[in-house]
Amino acid sequence: MFTSAESATTTRIDEHIVEIVSDSGEGAQRAGQTFGAISAKMGNGVWTVEIIPAEIKPPARSPQGASGIRIRLGSRYITNMGDQANLVVAFNEQVLRGRIDSGAYEPGTLILLESKWRTDPSETIVEQYKTTVADFRERGLVVHELAMEEACKQLTENPRLGKNMFVLGMLCRLYQRDMDVALAGIDAAFAKKSEQVRALNEGLLRAGYEFAEQQLDFCYEIPPWPHDAPMIVTNGNQAIGLGVMASGIEMVSMYPITPATSASHFLADVFHEAGGVVHQAEDEIAAISFALGTSFAGKTACTITSGPGLALKMESIGLAVMAEIPLVIVSVQRGGPATGLPTKVEQGDLLSALFGAPGDAPKVVLAAATIEECFQFVIVARNLAETFRTPVILLTDANLATGVQSYPRPVPQNDWLSPPIDTSAWDPEVTPYDWDQETGLSSRPIPGQRGGEYVLTGLAHTSRSKVAYDPMSNQRGCEMRSRKLAALQGSLKPPAIHGDPKGNLLLVGWGSTQGAIEEAVDRARAEGDAVSSLHIRFLSPLEPGLAEIFGGFQKVMTIEINYSDAPDAPLITPVKRRIGQLAWLLRAHTLTDIDCWTRVHGQPLQPGDIYEEIKRVSSLFAEENEE
Repeated sequence: MFTSAESATTTRIDEHIVEIVSDSGEGAQRAGQTFGAISAKMGNGVWTVEIIPAEIKPPARSPQGASGIRIRLGSRYITNMGDQANLVVAFNEQVLRGRIDSGAYEPGTLILLESKWRTDPSETIVEQYKTTVADFRERGLVVHELAMEEACKQLTENPRLGKNMFVLGMLCRLYQRDMDVALAGIDAAFAKKSEQVRALNEGLLRAGYEFAEQQLDFCYEIPPWPHDAPMIVTNGNQAIGLGVMASGIEMVSMYPITPATSASHFLADVFHEAGGVVHQAEDEIAAISFALGTSFAGKTACTITSGPGLALKMESIGLAVMAEIPLVIVSVQRGGPATGLPTKVEQGDLLSALFGAPGDAPKVVLAAATIEECFQFVIVARNLAETFRTPVILLTDANLATGVQSYPRPVPQNDWLSPPIDTSAWDPEVTPYDWDQETGLSSRPIPGQRGGEYVLTGLAHTSRSKVAYDPMSNQRGCEMRSRKLAALQGSLKPPAIHGDPKGNLLLVGWGSTQGAIEEAVDRARAEGDAVSSLHIRFLSPLEPGLAEIFGGFQKVMTIEINYSDAPDAPLITPVKRRIGQLAWLLRAHTLTDIDCWTRVHGQPLQPGDIYEEIKRVSSLFAEENEE
């Protein structure tokens, strides 16, 4: 084995993709999150994606049980998980099989593999290990077998609970992370643990660092990303929590649901410092009902959920529309339908968010594209909810929720907060729904405000909140609620185009796909392809000017993580074909023939796959020009 640190070869690179993969419960995600935070503090751009099995406790040493994390770090702002991994640390060989099947690795990917299975008491496991490692090498993977667990035993009797920090130390050596920064990362990760636990993990970190020095003859240098702004490192759910506090929201009510739950865990630790309250309800309907009551009473309220929970909340969302109660609803999308893929990413809830409530229930729907926007859009959603007296749904997804990104530290602004409630006596001439005939906007009386008392109802009502079943009262109420969205759309700007305003192909995305789309577009444009992209953040109302933008391109195609039929699939014709949800929405609103490219693999989109689709479409344009 290699034993001299001085002669290790250092390779200078702009970026690398690292994975730590293990059985569930071995701490790979914590090690990767800490490594990402350490790398960000040393100036690298960072994006992480958790690898989470669908089962709580899947079988050990199984391809479907792979649990871990991907960390992409570089000398620039990182916006997505990238393509194939460059270096992988694996605690057994079987968990890698599922990752290989998903296209996560390629020939040349370096595998640092726990070698204890070669001498396992079970002959079946030994044979399985040898056969699998041989298969990896035949595929072109570069496998280094390392006795990592044996080295951990020098410090702990239970290496299964400590080798994640040992591996963190190895990565700190391989990527030349500063030890003081790494130790500070350990202190932060185990801040609530005893001094004994922190000391053990620091020892494991140092041992892993020394092990890599002795056993591996290479390391990497990734220069820092040049930037002046102070940075912050969070995942999307933490960013949601920070946005809740920064926006002046006073109460969050939710029922635990994957992958949204960690937002409530984060808020439960810190929200009280901002004067806020976290309420865990007995179910999803109770959670939104509690939030509606809080908002009706004059406080700013939010509820956080995922797709199945959003479905259960729909009747109450309809009540918020009808009664014009401001409310922020954050929905962290996951794979569906039904229980579906609770730990996997999908963008399947767009049409549900738009049209799920009974009747004509117009509401504002936003989608965050980055972890930074998870923070920013809570502030936007709170402002819109109170300005327009309406529910606002903010869509994120599992990719954003659990991923970690470094981004500029927000500087608090006074206008982020709710304006103070006017407690002066209510003008008796002003009704509870004194709709402006042009915009549909109205003043908001608060219970207890002298002269502002009224009976709230979910029934059709007059401007005085009196139940009314006559045709014109219902017609007028629908008109006023709809005009709010028209008024909001009139204040929006057209979306920015990434690339040229005219060309052969325009890719349109929403949500967490932005980084992968723009990276693929940049790669294709560098090769001369006439392709651009734009990303839509306001989904209801849509941003203006879309039809005019689409008219500048020969072909418009959405890129989405939801299902669409392949055009050449059995029984599928242009009329019968199911298309992506954003494609459907844009067709309806712009009367443009919009195609789509979608995947529902339960994984974030890779820029390389989008790039290949761009090249396929570009080749068709080239063939047409030759003819």
